[in-house]
Formats: sequence, C-alpha cells, structure tokens
Amino acid sequence: MLIQATQLRAGMVIEYNKDLWRVMTITHITPGNWRGMVQTKLRNIKTGSQTENRFRSEDRVERIILSQLKMQFLYQDGDDYHFMNTETYDQITIPKELIEDVAGFLTPNLEVEVEFHEATPLNVTLPKTVTLKVTQTEPGNRNAAVTNTLKNATLETGLVVQVPHFVSEGDLITINTETHEYLSRTK
Repeated sequence: MLIQATQLRAGMVIEYNKDLWRVMTITHITPGNWRGMVQTKLRNIKTGSQTENRFRSEDRVERIILSQLKMQFLYQDGDDYHFMNTETYDQITIPKELIEDVAGFLTPNLEVEVEFHEATPLNVTLPKTVTLKVTQTEPGNRNAAVTNTLKNATLETGLVVQVPHFVSEGDLITINTETHEYLSRTK
C-alpha cells in the first residue's frame, strides 16, 4: 500500500531499497520557503543495521502490513528460539539475531505476539510487563531503604536490571519490557 511520507509513523514497516525497514523515529521538517521533508531513522528488519533517510513530503513509500499471531514461547536451543501458535499448535523457530532486544524477557509459556511478513517471522512483541525471578544480587543494605539507591540484579533469563536495595535473591520482580525498569516486587 503506497502512502505519503508525511503519513509515516514510528513502528511502521516500509519497503525501501528492496528491503524491509522499521521506522524507528520520524521528524517533520519545514524549512522556511522550502517544501516540507520527513527525516526518518530506519532499522533493517533482516540485518538490524540502521540508517537515516530524508523523504520529501510528496514522496510515496510502500507500507508493508504485517500479520500478527499470538504465540507462546516454548524454549531456547542455542541461538534458536522456539514458539508455538496458541490456536493451531504449529511451531516456529526464530533466530536470536531477529529478537535480540527482547530475548532477556522470554520465559517458557510467556504469551507474545509474533509479526509475520508473508510466512516469515520478523519481530516479537512482548507484554508491557513480565515477572522474573532474581537469581543473583548483592545483599541489601539496611540503611539504603531510606535513600533511593539502586543495585544490579541478574534475573533468571540472564538479563541484568537495576533494583532497589531491599530486593533479594529468589524474589519475583515485575519489569517494564519497554524501559527495562523495575516496577515492583511480588513474594
């Protein structure tokens, strides 16, 4: 579907130079007497490389509509991540390089959305929050509860996040998947 460059939004997928690119950021520029432009930062879906491109406001770009399926994460085998369609029970494998930025949140049975272009999986969208177990952290400092200091904690998936000092090994904590920030502790 062809759309005007001014209709681009962050998160959209477009075809540019015969590759699929995700729009990461977009800025509308209208310099004085000149025609308006759209400055974009794009990330190649297959390689992960980034580039910036400036489209004229009258340019048309090919927007790619992706299909989304609810899937359940099953397990990791080396650099491959295995997912199952929750309706048909079909299983797919996605290589780590496609989902590197979300891999630290994946635990068995977690429900996610997988985006497909034709039959090729391209991206995994996580829920807004996930609950993970703390496997390693320094002991808490009794006096630190008054101050707002943070410490590193390694979670069951290997992800390292900043947590308050009262969080201990074995605690279950809720993490915001977009900001990687600690939200709360559940016992």
